[in-house]
Amino acid sequence: MIERAGEILGPRSADAEAATGRIMARLKATFGYASFRPLQEDIVRAVLRGQDVFVLMPTGGGKSLCYQLPALLRDGLTVVVSPLIALMKDQVDSLQALGVAATFVNSSLDSSEIGRRQAAVARGAVKLLYVAPERLMTPGFLHLLSSTPVALFAIDEAHCISEWGHDFRPEYRQLTRLREIFPAATLGAFTATATTRVQADIKVQLGLQHAASFRGSFNRSNLFYEVRPKHGAYDQLVAYLRERGPASGIVYCQTRARTELLAAQLGDDGISAAAYHAGLENDERRRRQEAFIRDDTQIIVATIAFGMGIDKPDVRFVVHYDLPKNLEGYYQESGRAGRDGEPSDCILFYSAGDAVKYRRYIDEKPSQAERQVALQQLRQMDDWAASVTCRRRALLAYFDESFDGQPDPCCDICRAPVAVVDYTLPTQMFLSCVKRTGERFGAAHVINVLRGSRAERVLRLGHDKLSTYGIGRDRPTQEWRHLTRELLRAGYAREDGDEFKVIKLTERGLAALLQREHVMLAAPPAHLVAATATSTSAAATTASPPQPHPELFDRLRTLRKRLADERGVPPYVVFHDTALRSMAASLPTSRSHLLRIQGIGERKADDHGEIFLACIADYLRETGAQPEVLELAPIAETSARRARADGPSLTVLATLSLFNQGRNVEEIATERGLSSRTVEGHLVEAIDAGKDVEIERLVPQEKQRAIEAAIEEVGAPLLKPIMERLGDGYTYGELALVRAAMMRAQPLSEPEAE
Repeated sequence: MIERAGEILGPRSADAEAATGRIMARLKATFGYASFRPLQEDIVRAVLRGQDVFVLMPTGGGKSLCYQLPALLRDGLTVVVSPLIALMKDQVDSLQALGVAATFVNSSLDSSEIGRRQAAVARGAVKLLYVAPERLMTPGFLHLLSSTPVALFAIDEAHCISEWGHDFRPEYRQLTRLREIFPAATLGAFTATATTRVQADIKVQLGLQHAASFRGSFNRSNLFYEVRPKHGAYDQLVAYLRERGPASGIVYCQTRARTELLAAQLGDDGISAAAYHAGLENDERRRRQEAFIRDDTQIIVATIAFGMGIDKPDVRFVVHYDLPKNLEGYYQESGRAGRDGEPSDCILFYSAGDAVKYRRYIDEKPSQAERQVALQQLRQMDDWAASVTCRRRALLAYFDESFDGQPDPCCDICRAPVAVVDYTLPTQMFLSCVKRTGERFGAAHVINVLRGSRAERVLRLGHDKLSTYGIGRDRPTQEWRHLTRELLRAGYAREDGDEFKVIKLTERGLAALLQREHVMLAAPPAHLVAATATSTSAAATTASPPQPHPELFDRLRTLRKRLADERGVPPYVVFHDTALRSMAASLPTSRSHLLRIQGIGERKADDHGEIFLACIADYLRETGAQPEVLELAPIAETSARRARADGPSLTVLATLSLFNQGRNVEEIATERGLSSRTVEGHLVEAIDAGKDVEIERLVPQEKQRAIEAAIEEVGAPLLKPIMERLGDGYTYGELALVRAAMMRAQPLSEPEAE
């Protein structure tokens, strides 16, 4: 059951208001967000109270912030347990760019670097430490942590601890000892993919039966699901990639050899692609991943079995070139698309032959229990791919979540609803064949008999002598499989047995067979019919909404790439695509306007704001476009407080209070751990919000008069032309302060009479 903040905290008190202020100020200042996503605030508050938590939240839902934000607000160290080396580096890079003391320790580092980082942990210089479970549970590492106050263990990818999960890892079982070794630490389990059975197992293994549980929706509304026929898959893939231009994407394959071959083929066709799998040397794998996250490589072709663990938010599409083994794995892998909330595609090239290949691997598993679980998961995956019902609805149903639909199509089935056709004759054939073979066989054998197969088992059992032998050879195997699924769903037949599903007739099926009932069922989708195998190859998929000022957006992307390369970080560490789109749409002209964009906090505004504002100013000057200040995204409502145009934020008020106590800009910056530019920006916002600020303490009167004259001459919207008019001896902070004071002094215009 999800606990709500109001129920937990009870009536508001002065202490509660102060705590809320600290939470919201840190959220905005460090991460650039003025509000939480669903469940985040409740989870953060529970962790801050020292309460154990179990969090099930889909990829892109914001799990990481639920332990990163409390880590900055609590004393002590937060240890993040992750099995994915690459993900550690991505998250640490992003945190360090925000000014957070974060590091990781794993096998990608040499012994001297590991020693340096562990020494930093020992002296309390690290707030967030990322480590793999096998290293965490070594005696030496446990000894290091025992001498350090550990506030929280955040166990990411927690489904790896369950043998019923899709990615069980035995080393995770060692984590069951954490509660005993660190009884005072808070324990949190975080996962994006877990069925009801796996959730219960995680809680038992980690001793979280009494933890506060939070379950978010599995629905990723920005993802569009599509299944295409595997006939001509490569040509379809190349055509799709060329339509998508420079967008980043992942293509998953079944084998290492396939990834290498496909990446080479794409390269020969002029598409920037690299293979990525566990067989590569560590340095080469790291180099290829870095090239992908920095947008030097457009496409990564990876094995399905190898988790990439990337933290790249702007993956616009994920293509499965081969069938995944189970729906949990597919959900997690496809979920790496669109982590930034932008429209993204999830495409699966489907062939029933892939399932046949996997069955051979399953037959080699040592125990019947393992075979049974794997076979059941494969059937569920195969049924989903061949389904004619809404893909999102079916995927959510697997995780016990209902789906009420949405206004726009969410998958290929919704985009082109399936027609209902007369299936009376093939239904008679199928049900009759089931009856004549004694209701002792699965669908595959029945279909073999209908299609006149010369398989050894068919001949050995004498089923080639039955009257139903070969009467259905005019229909492809895939269509017969579709008919089987529809008959099961409609209640004409049922499956009995565990490992080998035997088809049996129901009373409805027997009546239909004997009374020759008219049977109407859903027509097979195009990707199951050979004659129409290429009909969906050019089908339109999701596309990003029209971008205001697309030329500016491209300039901002180019600028971001250059800055990222100079700093040796991925482009999204500078700004996410969503922030760039907001800039291109709202055309901000000042730091305060820039801070109104979701995802831009004070650190990023300090580090990159000036150069991006200059780029926007150049665009405005060249094109004559006008900034739509009123269309800037407002700071969103939160349960704590709402930042209004007539009320500055808590962090601004804190700066103003120190200023009113007589401190200068440099003193305030030192005391609050901010830059001087940030402090000046706070004072500009205070003036904008109607607060009294003694501007004479900040800008001498002689300078004020010169700046005012330049503004009168050049105009107020942009600071760069004003600076060019004034020449050396002035700062942008002085210009912004004087401009804010001038605009506040101007009376509001009265509306004209009609």
